[in-house]
Formats: sequence, structure tokens, C-alpha cells
Amino acid sequence: MTLLAAERTKPILPQPQLRHRILGIDPGSRTTGFGIIDTDGRRSVRVAGGCIRVDHLPWPRRLGVLFDGIAQVVEEYRPHEMAVEQLIFARDVTAALKLGQARGAVLCAGLKGDIQVHEYSPKSVKLAVVGTGSAEKAQVQHMVRLLLSLAETPPEDEADALALALCHAHSMGIPARRRATASWRDFRP
Repeated sequence: MTLLAAERTKPILPQPQLRHRILGIDPGSRTTGFGIIDTDGRRSVRVAGGCIRVDHLPWPRRLGVLFDGIAQVVEEYRPHEMAVEQLIFARDVTAALKLGQARGAVLCAGLKGDIQVHEYSPKSVKLAVVGTGSAEKAQVQHMVRLLLSLAETPPEDEADALALALCHAHSMGIPARRRATASWRDFRP
């Protein structure tokens, strides 16, 4: 993949005390966002992110560029796990099939890199990052910026990918801390 096929923001050097690297992917048939975070379960930092734009290519070539692009990101950053958005519902059957094929290319690239792949629904990602499953895109972007202490709001597709990585980081069992109780009835000091 050439740098012309992907837009990347400059990598931020990870801090050594953060132990786990997660790649979030927001697959799309025209633009696929990716975001990489390092986390210790308590805090997360953005390592890299960007978008792979393929809307100018014929359909079969798009899948090859997506596969190669994600495979290159996996090879370069060596994430431990990958979080990908699930396809939940689409009114247009053709669009759903194309998105499914794009997801397949992304999943295969992750599996080729021998990393664990996890899938999350858009609603569960919004719930984990914003606190409500019906959050708007701008709210997700804003919370990603706050949670990762970013100087600027990331573009929509990159923010969605970073939100997927954060969602996975929040759902992992981190032994360094106890999970918060669900309600006051469950609280045990």
C-alpha cells in the first residue's frame, strides 16, 4: 500500500508503562478508519490513526487495497488485538454485501497478522465511550478526544475506530484493578 491510499496522522510515541496495544477498525466500502491505542486498563493513549480511502478505485481493487492497508498497519504497529465494528442492519442489500466484503478483507488482514479479532456493535461502542447507545457521531468524536487527551478532534472515521479500540479496552478483564460495581446494592468495600 502506498501512502497515497491512506491518510495517516503522525504516530505518537507510546509510553512504556502501557502494556496492551489495540487496533480499532471502522470498516467501510469507501473509507475505512483505523486507530491504535496503548492501554493498561486505566488509561489509554493514541499511538496512530488514519483512514484508508478507496472510493476512486473499481470494486475488486478496493478490497485488495483494504487488505494490504490493514495488513501493513498490523505489521508496522504489532497490535495484540483488533476490535472491528459489526454489521448490524442495512436497508440496501447491495451496500450491505459490499460492506460485508470490506469487513471480510479487514478481518482476514488481522487474522493474517495472527492477532485476536473482536467484534462490537455500534450501540455497544457508543455506550462504552459516550455512556449512551444512541449517541451522535459528534459526541463520539468529542469523547474520543477527551478520553485520549488529543489536541484536536479526530476525523469521523478515525474517531469511530479509536472508539472501537477504547470499547475493547474497557471490556477487557484487567487484573490491575477491580471492576466498578453496577449499582450501590453490589458495592462491597
